Amino acid sequence: MNKLLLSVLLSSLPFTAFAKGDDGDGPSGGPPRWGVGLGAMIKDSPYAGEGTSVQPIPLVSYEGDRFYFRGITAGWRFIDTDSFELGAMGKLRFDGFKVDDLGRVELARNGIDYRLLEDRDMGIDLGLGMKWKGRGGELEMELLADATGTSKGQSLSLEYGYPITLGKGQLTPKVGVTWQSKDLTNYYYGTLPEEIARGVVNYKPDAVTIPHVGVSYFRPLGEKWSVISFASYSSLPDEITDSPLLKPDTDGRASVFIGFSRGF
Repeated sequence: MNKLLLSVLLSSLPFTAFAKGDDGDGPSGGPPRWGVGLGAMIKDSPYAGEGTSVQPIPLVSYEGDRFYFRGITAGWRFIDTDSFELGAMGKLRFDGFKVDDLGRVELARNGIDYRLLEDRDMGIDLGLGMKWKGRGGELEMELLADATGTSKGQSLSLEYGYPITLGKGQLTPKVGVTWQSKDLTNYYYGTLPEEIARGVVNYKPDAVTIPHVGVSYFRPLGEKWSVISFASYSSLPDEITDSPLLKPDTDGRASVFIGFSRGF
């Protein structure tokens, strides 16, 4: 679950803010193309046996004329105007877990012997990304499919944000929703056929829709440095919270991040 929250966080952070600054520190005096830094994330995992933890997070980004790299996401823009962006993208999916990282006692309380479980592997998603910007805010959409045969699932995400200028900084409240296919949800929250054959309870959730709210903040610190922060909360549907892999009475997941980055 640590990897899941890391994936959600890094894909949501405003990397473009510190990669496309206006400090004239990039090639030929233009905007910086590279951003590197370090941050820390506080996360609360709903998986059985995992609690709240603090984890250091490296930040690396690159913004080219067409190609970009932002943490766990890379893409190539076909269309890139002031108000609309469309491109192909790939994203690492870190939703997997190692069985040894889960709580043995907590799983036993859910009626599961941890020795009968399989690890859930990470994957690579490929698809399309779109973004609209205007006076009314920003709207982003991602349509992705598993390209590694890990879950064989698909997802569709839609997020709206409204940037607000606060002094030298920018605060962006966000609200969004993510649809996950049955195959994707089954792999990460259900029980696998080989586990069921060993005696693990048969749990097969359907496709789910996960709403979330969040807020990001970006502020330049001098000519080259920036501070970046983000907070997010997702409300998990019953199809996920009823999973025997999760802690009882789980209803959502939350994360908070703060980091510093330098543009080049």
